[in-house]
Amino acid sequence: MSVTVVGSIAAIIIPITYLTWSFVGTDRTVRKTIERNLGLASDGGAKKSSPSSVPGMLNEAARRITTKRYTVWLDHKLAGAGRPKAWPLDRVLVAKPLLGLLCFALGLVMVLKNPGTQGFVILFAASAFAYFVPDILLNNTAQKRRSAMQIALPNMLDQMLISVEAGVGFEGAMDRAAQNSSGPLADEFVRTLQDIQVGRPRREAYLDLSERAAFPELRSFIRSVVQADQYGIAIANVLRAQAGEMRLKRRQHAEEHAMKIPVKILFPLVFAILPALFVIILGPTVMNIFKVFS
Repeated sequence: MSVTVVGSIAAIIIPITYLTWSFVGTDRTVRKTIERNLGLASDGGAKKSSPSSVPGMLNEAARRITTKRYTVWLDHKLAGAGRPKAWPLDRVLVAKPLLGLLCFALGLVMVLKNPGTQGFVILFAASAFAYFVPDILLNNTAQKRRSAMQIALPNMLDQMLISVEAGVGFEGAMDRAAQNSSGPLADEFVRTLQDIQVGRPRREAYLDLSERAAFPELRSFIRSVVQADQYGIAIANVLRAQAGEMRLKRRQHAEEHAMKIPVKILFPLVFAILPALFVIILGPTVMNIFKVFS
């Protein structure tokens, strides 16, 4: 048996052995004692993912093999993506190693048929890529969500300005703007108002909103609102200035995209459209020239 085959078998057996040890060898005595003291162990297994079930063991093993800092980073990315109900943090933590192991196992079967150094390099690269696929999807979702909120922010501020000038308070204006709109920004406004209603300080709720949304225009607006609340500045003036600034930035953003269009069209024009035009226009002439000189 060659060294390559032995290394391949070891690369499969070692991760599976570690996961099995994580499932079986975990000390759950302290957790069971806490659940017994809190009365959580008497619900007849009604919890969705108890530690003794397979999903509970997978969640626990995934948290064991993932660092705390990386878990916090993933939770922050999920918050930016709007925390999809179908993909909570535990499910993402479990999906990442499973995707990596599945890709590694399938690729190893193909590589063993034609062993070689290049095949193993591609195998490990593909496994690492499969492990980070959820991160890429979360980043993509968060970016699209931020773009949608960035587009909707000027209109929301205009609606809030109309409500404030009509005599409605700032939180009431935010509530009216959220009810009359739809999309991720309206959802974030509703969540912020809910945080304030349950007793959270306004400043913390607003700053948490800016962290979840995480785009410069909203952060600037939240800082202005917090400063106006601290120093007693009229909120209508702040909203009027911020709404005008947001409209100006939206117009500049649209002009920037319009100026990028000629550069983006250049390469398809040179490599796809112009050669076809040259063939259609100059093709018959070149063929006639060849016939004359031949």
